[in-house]
Amino acid sequence: MNHNRLHEFSFAVGEKLRQRKAFITCAESCTGGWIAKAITDIPNSSMYFDRGYVTYSNIAKHDLLDVSKEILLTYGAVSAEVVKEMALGALNKASADFSLSVSGFAGSNKKDIFNSQGKVWFGFAAKTGEVITQMRIFHGNRESIRMQATVFSLKKILEYFL
Repeated sequence: MNHNRLHEFSFAVGEKLRQRKAFITCAESCTGGWIAKAITDIPNSSMYFDRGYVTYSNIAKHDLLDVSKEILLTYGAVSAEVVKEMALGALNKASADFSLSVSGFAGSNKKDIFNSQGKVWFGFAAKTGEVITQMRIFHGNRESIRMQATVFSLKKILEYFL
């Protein structure tokens, strides 16, 4: 996965949003703001992007996006249920037309406890009420997994909603 593909998808998302006069937001955990960075790397992105949320901890997911504490405890941060609530929470808080969310295991130095490295859940929501969740397993090191997750999220928002 390279930066050219990331730029290509960011540009395409921006073009579609600009044509529709629509806004997008994002709620990120394991990507740590990389999706928002990719979107705002495109000139004039303020025409379709107002804000994004980096909610790395469960407390942040609850405080900023209204993700239910019960859902976080029951299913864990890396789950379909949590990314669905993250996407809906961001959509509501940002008054956006579309949102995407991501939560996963990008990797750690503690290899013995991270046998789920590369598992990432994505949520996609539209103000029309439609919500889609999807899980992917990515391979590589921490940076590679985060890059793949960022590219995948932009590619899928294009396919699903734009």
